[in-house]
Amino acid sequence: MRKKQTGLKLAGLLATVSVLAAGAGVVVQPIALAEDTHQAADAAKQKVSVEDFLGKPQSVTSSGSVTVHGAHIDYEAVSGTLIVHKGGWDDSELPDADKDKDKKQPDAAASMYYVAYFKKGVRPENRPITFVYNGGPGSSSVWLHMGAFGPKRVVTADDTHTPAAPYAIVNNNDSLLDVSDLVFIDAPGTGYGRLIGKDKEKAFWGTDPDAGAFTDFIAQFLSRFGRYNSPKYLFGESYGTTRSAIVANKLADDKGIDLNGVILLSQIMNYDNDIDGVAMNPSIDQPYVLALPSYAATAWYHKRLPAEHPDLKAFLKEVEHFALTDYTAALQEGNAISDAQRDATAQKLHDYTGLPVDYIKKADLRINGGEFEKTLQGDKDLDTGRLDSRFSGPTMDKLSQFSYYDPQSSAMSSAYIAAFNDYARNTLHYGNSPAFGDGYQEYKFFSDAIMKWDFSHKQPNTDFPIHGAVNVLPDLASAMKHNPALKVMLNQGYYDLGTPYFEGIYEMKHLPISRDLSNNIQIVQYESGHMVYANEKSLTQLHDNVAKFITQTHGAPAPATK
Repeated sequence: MRKKQTGLKLAGLLATVSVLAAGAGVVVQPIALAEDTHQAADAAKQKVSVEDFLGKPQSVTSSGSVTVHGAHIDYEAVSGTLIVHKGGWDDSELPDADKDKDKKQPDAAASMYYVAYFKKGVRPENRPITFVYNGGPGSSSVWLHMGAFGPKRVVTADDTHTPAAPYAIVNNNDSLLDVSDLVFIDAPGTGYGRLIGKDKEKAFWGTDPDAGAFTDFIAQFLSRFGRYNSPKYLFGESYGTTRSAIVANKLADDKGIDLNGVILLSQIMNYDNDIDGVAMNPSIDQPYVLALPSYAATAWYHKRLPAEHPDLKAFLKEVEHFALTDYTAALQEGNAISDAQRDATAQKLHDYTGLPVDYIKKADLRINGGEFEKTLQGDKDLDTGRLDSRFSGPTMDKLSQFSYYDPQSSAMSSAYIAAFNDYARNTLHYGNSPAFGDGYQEYKFFSDAIMKWDFSHKQPNTDFPIHGAVNVLPDLASAMKHNPALKVMLNQGYYDLGTPYFEGIYEMKHLPISRDLSNNIQIVQYESGHMVYANEKSLTQLHDNVAKFITQTHGAPAPATK
């Protein structure tokens, strides 16, 4: 979680100025499932080289059960890896030992780790399947796996630091297994997956190659497990929403696979709206406007407002209106703003954020995310959380302009890391391969992809990539236009300063689609943060809303005709 927080902030900053080269897509290697399955008992008896282990798909199967809202569900869990290759790889070209003998390294490939849960006793073609992943970029899917929808969940404190181990791993009453099979996918270079071959990081660490890897992973998974005719969904969080927009379109264009739904959590699709990188983009004032309601919600939660507002939602509607009208008008004036308008705007911002009027004026009416987090409770020597602003933590440097860490990330990362390491080895029986010396393989919760990420993106129907702030709204719009039945669901937390909820609403309203297609979009807010599921009440609401969305959108198979 600590790197997740840093990664998202750096992504916003780097996306603003990125002029890196475009990445390529990737393709998959079709290998018969029966030939690549390594059960834990068999693996323990044989010496497997690291090269063979990483270069071939692996899988271990186990069984379990979960109780969801009173319903008992037996499931089969498959934990393993699939292999995807860099763009341009041709699966018709068989390896040539003589031709390749002088190569120091093989071509780049990614061994991508996943955990899949299949409900027992149901027909696969009638059973929805949802592909779930976090963001970063460079994060594993452990947060959604152990915090939201997997059959087991780690218990963490609601808005304070979770005490050190031992941590409680409990039955997840809000697992989505009641309505869908689940596949948790770790991004290339994370989890138990690894990158191998020549220029391996360049081949997968970028907006477009990452989306290509996930696209080909999903297509390969559907083929291997016979799920092409199942109702299909994507669930992405944070940068995972950026990824989902591209993948939804690529699945249809490149693979001929239409989705039933795309489920977004804590959206960021246009990085020009990023409140962390806005200071590097003078003359672009929109991020300040879109972040203001989240600032107001945070100040309301911490009781920093000068007046009482008993109804949070009514209060936020008032702030949203001010943000789009008077605040926007004031910012548009720039240096030409009158003293009277400047004073009135600063006073209103004080009323809605609790920040001192003088500080707001010194900031030229423009407070970025880091400044707000540092200043809101600065008189108490507390930094406010970024991913979940309900959290607070001791300031590292009283004189700094920004916080050096995210209190929410520090509050629960250890719990997730400990829980999954225990769960993977003792329940899924994965991570102890003889290929890795003493048998221990490290689960990588994060990679350092963000430091090397290529943010170039080639939008649909364009001839070249854009070297700058990523904007994938055209990708999601293209997917919706090609498949007018595609439904989209956006879930957001009021206390998210990383991807402010009003930003997501704004982006959904500005998708380049028709008014009729916009009716396919559903938006829901929760009294939680970036990781909505970190609050137990919000987790239950999230489960119920997503379960209803899936149930209402997968439909029944068409009747057979003579």
